Amino acid sequence: MAEYTLSVSVRLGLEGVCADELRRQGLGDVRAENGRVLCTADAHGIARANLNLRTGERVLLRLGRFDCPDFDALYNGAAALPWAELLPRDAAFPVRGRCLDSKLTSEQRCAAVIRAAVGDALGAKYGLERLPETGAVYQIRFFVFKDVMELCLDTSGEGLHKRGYRALGVAAPLRETLAAGMVLLSRYHGKGAFRDPFCGSGTIPIEAALIAKNRAPGLERTFAAQKWAFLPTQVWLDEAERAMDLEYDGTYDILGSDIDPAAVALARDNAVKAGVEDLVRFRQADALTFRPEGPEGRVVTNPPYGERISDKVEAEELYAQFGRLWRQAPPGWSLFLLTSHTEFERVFGQNAAKKRKLYNGMLKCDLFQYRSGEQKKR
Repeated sequence: MAEYTLSVSVRLGLEGVCADELRRQGLGDVRAENGRVLCTADAHGIARANLNLRTGERVLLRLGRFDCPDFDALYNGAAALPWAELLPRDAAFPVRGRCLDSKLTSEQRCAAVIRAAVGDALGAKYGLERLPETGAVYQIRFFVFKDVMELCLDTSGEGLHKRGYRALGVAAPLRETLAAGMVLLSRYHGKGAFRDPFCGSGTIPIEAALIAKNRAPGLERTFAAQKWAFLPTQVWLDEAERAMDLEYDGTYDILGSDIDPAAVALARDNAVKAGVEDLVRFRQADALTFRPEGPEGRVVTNPPYGERISDKVEAEELYAQFGRLWRQAPPGWSLFLLTSHTEFERVFGQNAAKKRKLYNGMLKCDLFQYRSGEQKKR
């Protein structure tokens, strides 16, 4: 079976988490870089990565890299890649991508040149002056950085954060891949209590339930590469069956709460869509009444940031009160809190044991990590 190089796009700050996921899935030569993780895989590995990755955004099949100082070099380099080995006669091949810090700055023109090169290569292979493009979509993605072009096929289609359980959301929703990354960074795998007192539409507790059960997040959705001729349908069926065989049976103490009753109702609905309604509970509650109970547990949460000036004072008061509550937590509890507030530790009233830079969309945030009993105040 042919082996391919995959480039998995990932949010900044989660590269190491995603790399660990790929290693656990048995993919080879895993290397984390800024904003992506590279690895090698056969057809089974492509399907396995799409079905199982919790923190990856897209699984791209890398076709080649070459120097690209001008449009002639772009055309020649693109035309030389093995398109005809992968794309059938009727393939649709849209092109999109990015240019950064390079002589070629027009993304639209780069896309047009790549389409021309691919079209000429396929036309020569199949003896056609005009390709029908009526079949499966083989989305071509390019990225040119410092005059080096990289060309890939997008095996995922829609981003991997679209698990299929969240059709609607509340204000400022947290992307599923980031929520899963926060849970994985907390090292929660089903043991002990798990709490999110600012749960919104339930993304963090739902991702925690999927992780506790070891349920593949991609089982309820489809992927672009499922329609590709060179990746047999049986591969996807085998990998889905493998993923289901690896699920755990058990009961878990996972609770999400929010002051907004509409958000709680939506969280419950999303849990049903995700198939974890029997593993996670939701209730309406004010976060300032939250009290950790039991010998051990984790609080993983994403409270309001107060990005607008009118909301900043309210957010800071919330952080201060929640900080006072946290310092009463019994031993054995840990807190992982994501916020973009640049002076969170001062407002919260305690230095974090550790913090990690992450991005919520384009917003730079920190994941502040605390252990109960560590009372180093600001």
